[in-house]
Amino acid sequence: MTETSATKQAGERLQKALAQAGLGSRREMENWISERRVSVNGEVATLGMRVGEDDKVQVDGRNVRLALLTELKLPRVLLYHKQEGEIVSRDDPGGRASVFDHLPKLHGQKWIAVGRLDFNTSGLLIFTTSGELANRLMHPRFEVEREYAVRLQGELTEAQMKQLTGPGIELEDGLVKFDQLGIEGGEGFNHWYRLVIREGRNREVRRTFEALGLPVSRLMRVRFGMINLPPRIKRGMMIELGEGELRAVLEWVGLPAGEARQVDKRDAQRNKLKRVAPRKK
Repeated sequence: MTETSATKQAGERLQKALAQAGLGSRREMENWISERRVSVNGEVATLGMRVGEDDKVQVDGRNVRLALLTELKLPRVLLYHKQEGEIVSRDDPGGRASVFDHLPKLHGQKWIAVGRLDFNTSGLLIFTTSGELANRLMHPRFEVEREYAVRLQGELTEAQMKQLTGPGIELEDGLVKFDQLGIEGGEGFNHWYRLVIREGRNREVRRTFEALGLPVSRLMRVRFGMINLPPRIKRGMMIELGEGELRAVLEWVGLPAGEARQVDKRDAQRNKLKRVAPRKK
């Protein structure tokens, strides 16, 4: 039996190549492979397989032309100022407004949201066509900082501020500790604070202050890693990073441009990647 490039050590790992092709994050691609949805050269794929230019890759029986070597181009990255009252999901049974409603249409790819903001939280959302870049920004092991401006109904005591930046607060899903916490002013019943945290658990900031008996009345993300929410972007508006800004971000996360690139749109259309979708349960 002839050895194909998929069984050699050369080439790109399959889940990584699929993520680079804009089909989703590397974690999603690993799930697809585990679910036996992916085949290479007519055989069911396995995690850790490597693929090259000559390998025939299919997802759910449809051909996929992978983003490899010189076919690749830099990904796209959007900064969006999320408004309160929007969800970070493509599907909502309640028919609520989604942040994805505002994004430019893509052919053969999809926008990947870097982290989430809950329904009542505003501020910086990052979208990219690169699964690898999204993974570097979101995965807990990279400990990327998230900075928030928060308005509380009440005022933190000095002891509470020391606790939040020291031993932390124990919630039902684990310990929460802020890297930084500063007073930003306020009058009367409401007080503003600025905090930095390196996690992205569900409603983590809100739940932390609620545990102290201080409800959050406003919450806004102002920074994600090295990317700040530009003051000129008003609520509901977005901008796209230019090549220089994008390369700076890729360098900051330690991701060579070649590993974060996206497949050319013409290739994506040719492969009809837009028809590859998550299998319904």
